[in-house]
Amino acid sequence: MARIVLFGATGYTGRLVARDLVRGGAAPLLVGRNSDALAELVEDLNEDAPGGRAASFEVATIDRPASLRRLLESPDDVVVSAVGPYARLGSVAVEAAVDAGCAYVDCAGEPVFLRQMFTEYDSKARRTGARLLPAVGYDFIPGNLAGTLLIDRYAPAGLTTLRIGYFVKGPFGPSSGSVASAAGVMLDPANTFRDGHLVSERPGARLRTFPVGNDTVSGLSLGGSEVFTLPGLDPRLQDIDVYVGWAGRWSRAAAAASGLAAGARQVPGLGSAMGAVFRSTLGGASAEGPADHVRGKTRSFVVAEGSAADGGVLGRVTLEGPNPYDLTSGLLTWAARMLSRRAERDVGTLGPVAAFGLDALVSGCLALGLCETD
Repeated sequence: MARIVLFGATGYTGRLVARDLVRGGAAPLLVGRNSDALAELVEDLNEDAPGGRAASFEVATIDRPASLRRLLESPDDVVVSAVGPYARLGSVAVEAAVDAGCAYVDCAGEPVFLRQMFTEYDSKARRTGARLLPAVGYDFIPGNLAGTLLIDRYAPAGLTTLRIGYFVKGPFGPSSGSVASAAGVMLDPANTFRDGHLVSERPGARLRTFPVGNDTVSGLSLGGSEVFTLPGLDPRLQDIDVYVGWAGRWSRAAAAASGLAAGARQVPGLGSAMGAVFRSTLGGASAEGPADHVRGKTRSFVVAEGSAADGGVLGRVTLEGPNPYDLTSGLLTWAARMLSRRAERDVGTLGPVAAFGLDALVSGCLALGLCETD
């Protein structure tokens, strides 16, 4: 029988996912480094566990990879990794899942980690039969959905270019884990898809505006999983750019700061020193993040624009959904349940459409309140 193994269960995102899994009737195995925190979490969750399907826990840490590997018993197991920053901490869970030939899902948004997932781990996963789904969350499932809808609607009209922007409205206080990941994002190379090829560039190399409701908002170029997943859906695609707009009115300043960071990386020793300072100062995953009542005041927006080779805009898709953290938790839970039922269509490193199909992705997103607006 398939088991869902949640690694990093006592962190901020991990707790949200554990809650959703238990409320949905799953009996996840919660994994973390602190037995007392795990026991307290299990006790809290199991008060509301339907049908007596209680969660359980085990202790495992990234500095002891064997402690996680021993928990994976079957290719039917599903590892949900909520341990970030992924570029620094994520490889242990991925490699354990690949070696076990089981399923794996995370909410990684760091470009350097995504490149590793799609270029390095894909071939290894195909050899063992593992199914790897990275970036299953607010970043970057909505963009995959919006981009696929544009392909479905406008490919016959000559669609060659996709530009996708991620934005939030309302109070958005990132968790400490998100802040730590963001520090690495600004210091590491980003990804884009240009002239039919995957290309590296500095984060924030470009700034672009998108319409969100009655407003015009700016986003920094970063690159999401879309640059790896969408080209396989239509070989005629030539350019895919992904922008993030969390910085809001500070986007121009953030773009300038990324330029300074890019320059620092060229100085021997300075780039690595900056990275060490940022990462040690900002730390890793923790249980600190916005409270329930704050998250409830925030909405997610994703805008995707499709153009033809001559630059003419063919169409636009705008998606609106709940706040980024609840949306991420819901998407991780949905993907884990799909994988536990062996609903995936392939092995290797997969995007959501390649894994489950467009209809299943639309249904899953609608159930979570992520839907297309007029």
